[in-house]
Amino acid sequence: MLIFLYGQDNFRSQKKLQELIEGYKTSHKKGLSLSYFSGENFNFKDLLNETEINSIFKEKKLLVLKNVFSNKKFKDDFLEHGEKIAKSDAIVLFHEGEEIDKRDRLLKFLKEHAKSQEFELLNGEKLVSWVDKKIKNYGAAIEPGALKKLIAYVGNDLWRMENEVIKLINYVKNKKIQEEDVDLLVRPKIENDIFETINSLAEKKKDKALFLLHRHLSKGDSPLYLLSMINFQFRNLLVIRDLIDKKAPYYEIPKRSGLHPFVVKKTYPAAQKFSLSQLKKIYQNIFQIDLSVKTGKIDPEMALDLLVSGL
Repeated sequence: MLIFLYGQDNFRSQKKLQELIEGYKTSHKKGLSLSYFSGENFNFKDLLNETEINSIFKEKKLLVLKNVFSNKKFKDDFLEHGEKIAKSDAIVLFHEGEEIDKRDRLLKFLKEHAKSQEFELLNGEKLVSWVDKKIKNYGAAIEPGALKKLIAYVGNDLWRMENEVIKLINYVKNKKIQEEDVDLLVRPKIENDIFETINSLAEKKKDKALFLLHRHLSKGDSPLYLLSMINFQFRNLLVIRDLIDKKAPYYEIPKRSGLHPFVVKKTYPAAQKFSLSQLKKIYQNIFQIDLSVKTGKIDPEMALDLLVSGL
């Protein structure tokens, strides 16, 4: 029998894989022989041998194949002998956690011959429902505004979302999660990405910085919010650079700056690449551009381009 779990949502497909393995362990009381195979170097003959050799203990065989779609030789061999594998007594479970080309021949074969389930990235109401259910499963509750903000901050990265949910629940204990709790404990995804943009600017890689900003815009991120984040990060750079020039030890910077240690850790390397006078000039430029946007003198997207080009 063939089973096929795939899709970009690696979190849910991995959870399903674990669920199936545990289910087979429970249902096969005579024993379950579990083997894992993965990657570029996996040889099809190893799989074929496993399906043909019968266990003297009459165990059911569950063979898990992870991320083998990048292995061209394996795919070619499997497509030639796949129907034989499908008819064997072994359970062959494919798990692919990356996006697969819809034209891939092995994808088409498995969708036709295997019990398959695709795990697409959750968005919109499906994502809201999933996060809300996850919190309730932990015996906790969250305010609607806090739930909306949590999703805006984390997006559909469910690995990170689960960690953030656990962190929030441990923090509020038996109380309902509020917006201020999310603000305090959760770093916005866009904020993490802005660090990369700032580092690109610090390294004088304007083309990369523009590319990153326009990638945000193409995803629907607000240019005004992007501008405010750049403003926020350069203000942090200015504060940290000033403390560096005052010979403040690194371990004292979070306390003396009032910045979160995470922000200091991410910002400190970039601050070392600017002089204090450069940062003051840039910060003043950001202030002037921000004022022009707010007074309607310049389009927000054009303002971002001008800002990066002028740095």
